[in-house]
Amino acid sequence: MSDLIRKDLKHVWHPFTQMQTAQAPILITRAKDTLLFSEDGREYIDCNSSWWVNVHGHGNEHIANAISEQALQLDHVIFAGVTHPKAIELSERIANLLPQLLQKVFFSDDGSTAVEVALKMAFQFWYNQGKSKNRILALDGAYHGDTFGAMSIGQRGYFNQPFEHFFFDADFLDFPDSSNENQLLEKADELFASGEFAALMVEPLVQGSAGMRMYSASWLDKLVAIARKYEVLVIFDEVMTAWGRTGKLFAMDHCALKPDIVCLSKGLTGGFVPLGLTVATEKIYQAFLAPEKTKALLHGHSFTGNAIACAAACASLDIFERATTWENIARIVKSHEDKISRFENHPSIESVRMIGTILAIELKSEEGNTYFSSLRDQAYDFFLENGLLIRPLGNVIFLNPPYCISDKQLHFAYSKIGAFVDSLSN
Repeated sequence: MSDLIRKDLKHVWHPFTQMQTAQAPILITRAKDTLLFSEDGREYIDCNSSWWVNVHGHGNEHIANAISEQALQLDHVIFAGVTHPKAIELSERIANLLPQLLQKVFFSDDGSTAVEVALKMAFQFWYNQGKSKNRILALDGAYHGDTFGAMSIGQRGYFNQPFEHFFFDADFLDFPDSSNENQLLEKADELFASGEFAALMVEPLVQGSAGMRMYSASWLDKLVAIARKYEVLVIFDEVMTAWGRTGKLFAMDHCALKPDIVCLSKGLTGGFVPLGLTVATEKIYQAFLAPEKTKALLHGHSFTGNAIACAAACASLDIFERATTWENIARIVKSHEDKISRFENHPSIESVRMIGTILAIELKSEEGNTYFSSLRDQAYDFFLENGLLIRPLGNVIFLNPPYCISDKQLHFAYSKIGAFVDSLSN
């Protein structure tokens, strides 16, 4: 064990990790494109884009140079009563990329805080108008972050059981599938008819942490239409689903109906620095304008609108404007489609699903589909031994690699996933 690992084990508390039973962490000292290099000389393909953020790969020179230039020009400045060029540029570019009604950009620090801002916007939008609408509808299995508001509209009894007595109440629809879609829409109509709902919040098309569970854009359009009928605000949590992951820039681009608020983070800066954005319609923004200061959105973070983060995001948007980025996304999509048959009907596989660059393989398990499946550690260790950093979601193995991944690396990942799956039925 290296001296650095000993120091890590002495002082560092890692996320989503049972520190008593977990093996020592891998010491990564360098990264480039899709590869992570460890202290002991090994290399790993980063198959999950390091928690889904490094969409362009590691060490992208265009983003790194933008950060360096910005750090020498302006690192950070208070964002209340002050602005700066990169925040203005980023806001304008984001507004131009999103549907026309989404024009007002609020800055925060990450995906979870972007969700908190969205919730506060939704509740206060009605409060400022003197209307009592205090309920939120979400989908069962949702994960929107680990701050308290975000946890309140997430899956209960999962990560968050010790804190649930602090949560505000939320209503949940079952996850939609071919057997229950119409019943769920009827249930939503019944709930919204009460007039008590401030907002509907969903991860559009893909529930990430629930195991890359996927549902149709047509069903989501029907749900949004019901929300519109009863004047319920619609919030899309696109923290994971944006930035090309579904094959389009935003998951909402698959839908006919668009949200009133969208939450963005993760791939926004290409994985270099944290940044969250909550983008709302002009109508929502107008509800906060009044002579009374108490009707303002009294929310902020020390690093709100950080200039370096804004520069990184603008540079990431530059890369999304390149034709080669979308050619790579299309290449990964085609590669996934070609490989699905390798895993379908396998005796150890429950189901295979994909959208865009996300390929998810759900393994059969006596424990059911759960984040705490024992198959997770077995698979994780197998992939590390074979040069892949894949962090399964319980019994769900998934790929959502950086867009710069090569065909050779993709096929290597498929082969090792296939070898693991085959080992389960031997």
